[in-house]
Amino acid sequence: MIEVKDLTVRFGGVTSLNRMSVTFESGTCGLIGPNGAGKTTFFNVLSGFVRPSEGTVHAFGDDLLSIIHYRRARWGLRRTFQTEQAIEELSVYDNVALVHEHAGHSGGARRADVLEAIAFVGLDADPEAKVGTLGVGQRRLVEVARAVVGHPKLVLLDEPAAGLPDAETHALAEVIRQIPARTGALTILVDHDMSLVSGCCETTAVLDFGELIAAGPTAQVLRDERVMRAYLGTAEVA
Repeated sequence: MIEVKDLTVRFGGVTSLNRMSVTFESGTCGLIGPNGAGKTTFFNVLSGFVRPSEGTVHAFGDDLLSIIHYRRARWGLRRTFQTEQAIEELSVYDNVALVHEHAGHSGGARRADVLEAIAFVGLDADPEAKVGTLGVGQRRLVEVARAVVGHPKLVLLDEPAAGLPDAETHALAEVIRQIPARTGALTILVDHDMSLVSGCCETTAVLDFGELIAAGPTAQVLRDERVMRAYLGTAEVA
């Protein structure tokens, strides 16, 4: 599990996260909130791109904030970003293999691990095809394959379904649901598509203006009056 206590991030006079305390259990967990609520800042803290002003993060018993940022991939942290990170000039295989190598896994297992990750996400493209020749949905699957290759402990997915049509979102949801069972990794999903969050996440936490306003079973959280006022409007989610 991940235990976050009193996590605070300030950028000048702006408090992006204000004493955030929450526990993420095993499986797939959601993290939602309006734009600017602090979700990506939280991911950046976990990834080592942002150092908090206060607070602690313990992941699977390790003090995550004490691990230097470039060693967190070797520890087992993977993530996707809102903007694509795959290198268009390289093949699908080479893009996924780069992450495998950076995470410190054995070269002898690389080909099998990379091809397994590509197959797992259901990418119907030649592994030797250049990423720049693929469609948007296929490139998104490459990003997810990069996040699950090898043996991650923690997978962070930052709006992986943004801009995808319904059919591709549904296919992606099936992949996301299977990540914990396939890899054993705790998965945290940030997305604005509430049907994706409710379909994938056993539990969900909600941020608003950098403060945690709700956390618990997803169906219960999505019906919380504070959540509906801050993010979902006044109508309940079916």
